[in-house]
Amino acid sequence: MKYEKLFAAGKIGRLELKNRIVLPAMGTSLAAASGEASDEMIAFYEERAAGGCGLIITEITRVDNETGVGTPNQLNASDLLFVPRLEKLARAVHRHDSKIFLQLQHPGRQNHGRLIGGKQIVAPSAVMSSAIGEMPRELSTEEVEELVRKFVFGAYIAKTAGIDGVEIHGAHGYLVGQFLSPLTNLRTDKYGGSLEGRMSFLNEIVLGIKKTCGAGFPVSVRIDGDEFVSGGITLDEAIQTAKHLESIGVDCINVSSGTYESSNTIIEPISYPQGWKKHLSAAIKQAVKIPVIACDVIRKPEFAESLLQEGNTDFVALGRAQLADPEWGNKAAAGKEAEIRTCISCLYCIQEVMECKVIKCAVNARVGRELEFAEPTKDGAGKVVAVIGGGPAGMEAARILALRDFKPVLFEARDVLGGSVELGSRPPLKEKLNWFIDNMQHQLEDLDVDVRLSTKPTLEQLKQLNPYAVFVAAGAQPIVPVIPGVKKAAVCTVVDVLSGSVVIKNKQAVVIGSGMTGLETAEYLADMGNQVTVVEMQPRVGPDAYLPNLIDIVTRLKKNGVELLASTKLVEVQDGAIVLENTSTGETSLKKTDAVVLSIGVTPDRSFVDELKQVLPNVKVIGDAGKPGRIGQAIQSGFETAFVLN
Repeated sequence: MKYEKLFAAGKIGRLELKNRIVLPAMGTSLAAASGEASDEMIAFYEERAAGGCGLIITEITRVDNETGVGTPNQLNASDLLFVPRLEKLARAVHRHDSKIFLQLQHPGRQNHGRLIGGKQIVAPSAVMSSAIGEMPRELSTEEVEELVRKFVFGAYIAKTAGIDGVEIHGAHGYLVGQFLSPLTNLRTDKYGGSLEGRMSFLNEIVLGIKKTCGAGFPVSVRIDGDEFVSGGITLDEAIQTAKHLESIGVDCINVSSGTYESSNTIIEPISYPQGWKKHLSAAIKQAVKIPVIACDVIRKPEFAESLLQEGNTDFVALGRAQLADPEWGNKAAAGKEAEIRTCISCLYCIQEVMECKVIKCAVNARVGRELEFAEPTKDGAGKVVAVIGGGPAGMEAARILALRDFKPVLFEARDVLGGSVELGSRPPLKEKLNWFIDNMQHQLEDLDVDVRLSTKPTLEQLKQLNPYAVFVAAGAQPIVPVIPGVKKAAVCTVVDVLSGSVVIKNKQAVVIGSGMTGLETAEYLADMGNQVTVVEMQPRVGPDAYLPNLIDIVTRLKKNGVELLASTKLVEVQDGAIVLENTSTGETSLKKTDAVVLSIGVTPDRSFVDELKQVLPNVKVIGDAGKPGRIGQAIQSGFETAFVLN
């Protein structure tokens, strides 16, 4: 087999696993409001078990309803009434020769009072998280002892339900990790002080589980190899913790990193390469004899195999990779790497969950909706459907239509597929977007879709096809404001710059608009040797950007000397300069520049739609042509519209 180590059997304690692929815990918000495992959650996990995953670790599971609510729709293991649905979950996973652990968690200070009925959040010590902004109260010794019992009871519920093991979440700045960290544990009782004292809470939980559930019941502990915050857990302390956990009977160490205050080291944005933190798991693996699971931004099978071959880890955690493609394991085992739809690290999944919505994936519209969209109905009967536009919405629509046995004809005006995604792949550190485009091209070729590049169809050409339906996915056009001088030669759009039709090098350039596209274009321009300024009307840069993505790119822009001006409006373009207005004070100023790049949004390109609707039946408008949005919205639009076409 090509991936010998990846598909070798493994063991955690006495538990045998069919391969080394692990689905690590990820919040889904798919549980019922009661906290039971819903049918939607069971379908989500079962699909990944069927897709070749050896071990599934559930999302954070609540053990305490008083102060330990992590998300509104969260899996719960605080009462025996949750056993039947957990048992159903276990059976669904076991049907596919996969195993399942329940991850037990308490958020501690990384929580909000609104989730626990307005009560004050709790922590080992009264140390506030700057990412949360709420001061926690210190737990009493008796309260800590009670929480130990609740963790142990959660494990008992898991075992009763036929779950194969549990994982204690001691990473990411949650309660167990807060006890371990010298930054957040300032206690003077038995649960504080030296590292030995700070480990007491976790120590008692592990020993309690082993006593209650038996020595043979597997216990994994997820720890931070590094918190990446000043004064927090370092790799040296993590190694000592791992050694101690091994000595008290822990069966596996799951190595991750970060807290909410260093969140980009937990769930990494697109700029982070595969394996950037592999040194953490490698160092811990060297120090212990029990198995190690590594969370190392693993996307490709060959990279997963290399980590195992190098001895960096014993098991590879593939979280977002198996959101993007639940068949990741089966495809890798079959040597069908080109068929894997690869995660592009856009953070759409976690953003949706953090906003109290169910989990979604930008490149896989079925995530969390496995029951709603099971298998596409093959009723197309060879009927022709014209798809205008080869961006994400158009490609996805063509793919689903082909799966339904329609005959899609995909028209793309440019000489490449990808649309705005292809343009978006051009700034620095955005090459992962090409993974998505490559996979879509492969799928369209495999499905024998008729793709016509460099072709903008006329109404007459479409009529000749006699289409059953027409999908318009022509994208959107950049907005150009009506201001003096906007038509001067120095003014262009981000599309002009990223497409290469306008080349700006070694000049002074101003980007108007600080959405992610504007900021990424600013980085692209800075990389071309330009002195760049970004102008934003709103009081802060990136007003609509997801904060982790914003922090990631703004950090780099500042290092590259890019000037960021908020509360500033472009009011006029002059020869060699622009006039700016401070939106707070109304004062104007003159700024010298050689180039002005507009990135103030887009408007749907519907120029062809009304004409089409007059002469052709069944015209559907999808993607940015309907409503501009992110890749996820475009994919969902193309997927759903094609899935239900009748």
